[in-house]
Formats: sequence, structure tokens, C-alpha cells
Amino acid sequence: MSMFGTNIDVKALGKVAVLMGGRSSEREVSLMSGAGVLAALQSKGVDAHKFDPAEQGLEQLKVQGFDRCFIALHGRYGEDGTVQGALELLDIPYTGSGVMASSIAMDKIMTKRIWRFEGLPTPDWRMVASAAETRAALEALGAPMIVKPARDGSSIGLTKVMNADECAKAYELAAQYDAEVLCEQFIAGDETTCPVLGTGAQAGALPVIRIVAPEGNYDYQNKYFTDTTQYHCPSGLPAVEEAEIQRIVEKAFRTLGCRGWARADIMIRASDRKPFLLEINTSPGMTGHSLVPMAARASGVSYENLCLGILAMSTLDGEAEQP
Repeated sequence: MSMFGTNIDVKALGKVAVLMGGRSSEREVSLMSGAGVLAALQSKGVDAHKFDPAEQGLEQLKVQGFDRCFIALHGRYGEDGTVQGALELLDIPYTGSGVMASSIAMDKIMTKRIWRFEGLPTPDWRMVASAAETRAALEALGAPMIVKPARDGSSIGLTKVMNADECAKAYELAAQYDAEVLCEQFIAGDETTCPVLGTGAQAGALPVIRIVAPEGNYDYQNKYFTDTTQYHCPSGLPAVEEAEIQRIVEKAFRTLGCRGWARADIMIRASDRKPFLLEINTSPGMTGHSLVPMAARASGVSYENLCLGILAMSTLDGEAEQP
């Protein structure tokens, strides 16, 4: 893995648009990710340029002569298959997963249904459409319970519900971001995340990162705007646990048809050390606080080579990886 992003013909990559910003609730984080990626690619000699789809239409990519895109967009319109579909129509190769895998991975409920069908461990859940259904979910799943939008990331709109009195407010918050709301059984234990790089049989998990947030609250603020969250990589977990997490994450990645790169979040239940998949992110953050670069560094891959290697895997659905 330490050779990832090396021996790449930079000139063959052509003119590259780093897509950042966009119109989702994660715009602020996307701009930070994109700025880092842009600087890294430029430092490697790539003809890379900022492109914000909220400021100009994607058809301008063709007009301005871009050859490929590094997608640093997060959330809706960025990692949900929509921008991927637009780039397919424009015939411009792009980084990360294709249309179907991006769309499925963005929808936590569809993702969990597929993982459960494939025998992968994920916490029990209910899809709800009202505060009353949220209270019924709490009765079925027990407290604490996580209430969150089915199709948003970065812990936006998420509430840890402790009792029935909190259900209405939690549902209303999540429903601000998505019409589909997910109630999920809370797993008490170690919070971890594990990135994957590659495609198909070549996809491999990077080292696991163990996350320790203030009071166990790894929310939007603690993810991106504080220095109080602790990240342990190496994770400090027993080797057998780390290997099992990596095995599960690689299977979860392939099961959804992901490619290029992604990052899966896993809880390890304290009572029996069983891992549970929470979700998979097909366009992970690349900010100074982000975790894919951290795991890559632990594997001997610099931030610059990580960005270049991901870009070199840019492709279109059904085509061989380019260049």
C-alpha cells in the first residue's frame, strides 16, 4: 500500500476539476476537503482547478475542457449518484463509486437492508415517518436509540434519544434534512472507522482508526471544528479484532459495488466485542481532521500521493480504470 499514488503519469491525467462546495448541508466541509485536494494535486504537478457546482452548471466542465473530475463533494448532490450520473452523461471520468453504488450507500436504510441480506452485522433499525412512529421504534429497539436522516452525513440531524419524551424533537430535527428518518439501535462500545482503497479484488482496507470523542459525542462539531476528539491509529485494538473489522469492511464495500475509495463506520459492542457496520461513505472528508488521510499515513502513503492515487483510479461505469 505504501506505493499507492506513485509511478503515475501526471500529464496523462489532463485537465482536472476538483468538484467542491455544492448545495448540500455539508457544503462547508466539502469546501475544506476540496481545498486540501486541490493543493495536493497541484503540488504533484496536476493541472487541477476548483469547480463549485453551486456557482456554475456542470455542462461547463465540457465547455472548459476538463478531462476528469476529483469529486470532493459531500452529501446530497455530491455522493448520492446524481453528480455521478451527470458526469456519465458528459463522458467525463470521475473518482469514487459509480451511480448505483453511490446512490445506495447514501441511503442508510437501503444500505442496511443489503448488508443484512448478505449476512453482514448492522444494528437493528426502523424507518419512521412521524413522532409517534419514533416512540414506537424506541419501544421496539430500546434506549438509547439513534435518530437520524436516512440520507445525510457528518452526523447532521442526529440525536441520541434516551427516553420517549425526546422522540418528537429528535424526529423533527432529522426530518428537516430528509423525508426518510432512520431509528437505529444504539451500540455501546468502541467507535471505529476503516477506509478502503481500490476496486474489486484489488480493494483493500487501510488500518482501523479508533475514535474517542468528548463524552462519546462524535457529532458534526467534534468531527470538523474541535481538537478535543482523539483518534488512535494504530487503533490499539487486538490484532484479531482489527483483522475482523477490515474483513467486514472490505465485504461491505464490495457488496454495494463501491470502487476507488470509501470509509466505513463500525461500532464494537463492549459486551461481546462484536463489530456492527453503521454506514459507508463513498466520498469521505479530506480535511485536516479527516480520517482517510490519517489511515493512509499509517500505511506509508502521504496525503499528496493519496489524492493522486485516487484521481488515477477515476473512471466511468462499465469502463476500465483510467488512465
